[in-house]
Amino acid sequence: MTFLSRRRFLTISAASATCPAIASPATAARWRGSALGAPASMHLVGLTDVQARPIFAAIEVEVTRLEDIFSLYRPDSQLSRLNRDGYLSHPAPEMLDLFSLCTVLHENSGGAFDPTIQPLWTALVSGTDTVTARKTIGWNKVSANSDAVRLPYPGHSALTLNGVAQGAITDRIAALLRSKGLQDVLVDMGEVVALGQRHDGSDWQVGLAGVESQITKRISLCDRAVATSDSGNLMLTDAHGHILSPTGQTPARRVLSVSANSAALADGLSTALCALSDKDLPNVLNRFQDARLEMKV
Repeated sequence: MTFLSRRRFLTISAASATCPAIASPATAARWRGSALGAPASMHLVGLTDVQARPIFAAIEVEVTRLEDIFSLYRPDSQLSRLNRDGYLSHPAPEMLDLFSLCTVLHENSGGAFDPTIQPLWTALVSGTDTVTARKTIGWNKVSANSDAVRLPYPGHSALTLNGVAQGAITDRIAALLRSKGLQDVLVDMGEVVALGQRHDGSDWQVGLAGVESQITKRISLCDRAVATSDSGNLMLTDAHGHILSPTGQTPARRVLSVSANSAALADGLSTALCALSDKDLPNVLNRFQDARLEMKV
C-alpha cells in the first residue's frame, strides 16, 4: 500500500519483463539513497543487484537532470535562471512540454492554475508589499518558444512549477523504467504512476491520505496516475497554505486526489481544483475526459 502525500520522496517498485506476473519474486534488487532532496528507495523484482545497478544509476542521473530544469531551489536550474534574469535562451524540451500543459490547465481552470503566482508567494512570506506582485500575475503574459522564454516584468516576474513538475518528473521516471524492460512499475514521488500490475497479477493498490495524513480511501490503479493536493499543507510559512489562488487568497482547507493518464495532468488538476469552489469542480473536470476526482475531503 502506498501512502500518498505531498511530501517529496521517491519509492519505486517494478518487475522485470522476464519475471512472470504470477511468479513469486524470488529475486529482487533494492536501493536506498536520496532524490528530490528527500529519502528514496527502489525495489526491482526479477533482477539481481548486478542487473539492477545500471538502472538505479540511470534513475539517479535522470532525477538530477530534471531537477536542473524545474527546481526552484537549485540556483543554476533553468527555472531559477529564468526567474533571476527574466529570460532563458534555448529552454529544455521538457520545460516547453510542461509549459504547454500549464497553458491547458490555465485556460481550462478559469485561470486558477497560474505558475506566475511565485512573486505573490514571496511577498506574503517576506511580509513585503503585495501590490506590485499581484500586477505581475498572468500566465498569458509569458512568452515561450524553442528559442527563448521571456517573463513580462524582468526583476519582478517569477514562475513556480511546484504544482505540476513533481508529476512530470514522476511520468518521466516511469517511462525510463519501462524503456529498460520493466513493464510492471509503481513510481511514488508524492504523485503516483502505476504501470501494469503487481507481481501477483493484481492491480496496484494506493491509499489516499486526507487531512492529517490519515488514509481516507483506497483505489486500484493500472496504467494510470494519481496525485493529491492539500490546500492546508503548510510548506512555506506557518500562516499560508501551499496552494494560493491567483487572487491571493488561500482556499478553505481541502484535500483532493485526481487520477488521470499522466501524473503531470493529475498533479496540475489537483492543484487547480483546490483553488476552486465546489460548484466549479465538475465544469473543470469535464474538460479533461480522462481525469477523475478520486477523493475530496
